[in-house]
Amino acid sequence: MLSAAQDGGTVTVGRREWLGLAVLALACLVYSMDLTVLHLAVPEISAVLRPTSSQLLWIIDVYGFLVAGLLLTMGTIGDRIGRRRLLMTGAAAFAAVSIIAAFAPSAPVLIGCRAMLGIAGATLAPSTLSLIFTMFRDPAQRSVAVGVWVGSYSVGGSIGPLAGGLMLEHFWWGAVFLLAVPVMVLLLILAPRVLPEFRDPDAGRLDLISAAMCTGAVLTVVFGMKKVAQDGPGTLALGALAAGLMIGVLFVRRQLTAAEPMLDLRLFRLGSFRTALAINMVAIFVAFGYFLFVGQYFQLVLGMSPLRAGIATIPAGLGFMIGSQLGPRIARFVRPAYMIGGGMAMASAGLLLLTQITATGGVELTIGASLLVSFGLAPVFGITTELIVGTAPPEQAGAASGLSETGAEFGGALGISILGSISIAIYRTQLGSSMPYGLRDPDARSARDTLGAAMEVANSLPGKLGDAVADAAKHAFLAGMHLTSAIAAGAALVIALIAMARLRHIPAG
Repeated sequence: MLSAAQDGGTVTVGRREWLGLAVLALACLVYSMDLTVLHLAVPEISAVLRPTSSQLLWIIDVYGFLVAGLLLTMGTIGDRIGRRRLLMTGAAAFAAVSIIAAFAPSAPVLIGCRAMLGIAGATLAPSTLSLIFTMFRDPAQRSVAVGVWVGSYSVGGSIGPLAGGLMLEHFWWGAVFLLAVPVMVLLLILAPRVLPEFRDPDAGRLDLISAAMCTGAVLTVVFGMKKVAQDGPGTLALGALAAGLMIGVLFVRRQLTAAEPMLDLRLFRLGSFRTALAINMVAIFVAFGYFLFVGQYFQLVLGMSPLRAGIATIPAGLGFMIGSQLGPRIARFVRPAYMIGGGMAMASAGLLLLTQITATGGVELTIGASLLVSFGLAPVFGITTELIVGTAPPEQAGAASGLSETGAEFGGALGISILGSISIAIYRTQLGSSMPYGLRDPDARSARDTLGAAMEVANSLPGKLGDAVADAAKHAFLAGMHLTSAIAAGAALVIALIAMARLRHIPAG
């Protein structure tokens, strides 16, 4: 039972629900932080566990890879077995596997742990969001709660590198995994006391074939997108994309003909649902126009330490926090169409600022751009999430939450594959034409691979030759960054216009 009161036709909530929201927000923060906290530990992991290059990529990517593939399935399972039960099961598994990962003796064990963390992490996002829609029935309070939920993800992703850097200053690489343990233990203690249970009483049995098809379709498409970004449109990448799309078509056909479908596709008949889902996905794509490059710019172009680079990202996290909290308050008086349009226009302005930074300076300009991007996108994520999940029937909130998060993962994968591929192509083309005379072919090939590899080559070369390689690589990287930021800015403006045209019928509040 919710500790809610009826006041003039509006359902208000008490201290229990707000404490429950705090618990959910902490879980989301840890889930998001685990996507980025490992990045600074990569050099020490390489030195201690000695993974191959392929193993190192899997250590970094397998967590987000499995989260993306299982979100929709986990949301549907939560509707059937109970969202609180699924959340607690995932939290217990997350804590246990985090301890094992912290003391992993080899690269294969660490890859396995990261995969299991991804499976456990996939239970958290749809469970937390659907529980918020169960707990907060008043639209104004629910907007604030969704803003806190969005902000917790943003803060987690932002403080991940900073928290990782602080832990690595004093402890071994495995300590970054232990950050999650006390939060998950706290969730397990408080969840039965402050979170309600909810499940669909009329839900049928889970269609395991549909679940497998859904997971397989998402995994293969995301894998193909990442391969395109990493190696270009090769046979494996295009084959994975084709296989994923084919499985997706078969999944849709099965849902349309099944007596008890895993996903009710009638949700897509709702115009607001479709539009909000598309806007949310493109907003994540636009965000990658910033996130893909700024960390590299701080560390590899300007030469900042990982800790200083982490500190420089704090304003972006603050922008998300402030924007996600101000958004619901402004939305009481401003239509969602204009909130989304204004937010995307602000993000576009920030991305255009990134086209003006240079190789010799630009910390203040980059921080200012990050504030505009984060402050503009924060309310967009909150409003679109409310529209996606709020238009679904309560018994399908878990599935709708999973769809929302899966769409966001696809937006991120598209950002990586499209923007990443364009920037790599520009980098390699421009560096190939500006490579200094006298550089050996093996060093030239290595420098054309990535900016990080180019800086390693430059540091190994004597005097002016090393400086020339470093300067050429930095300018080639910035050329790619400028173009992709401009593309993301253009996409943001297009989405702003679509939102104002398609959502203007939805009233404020």
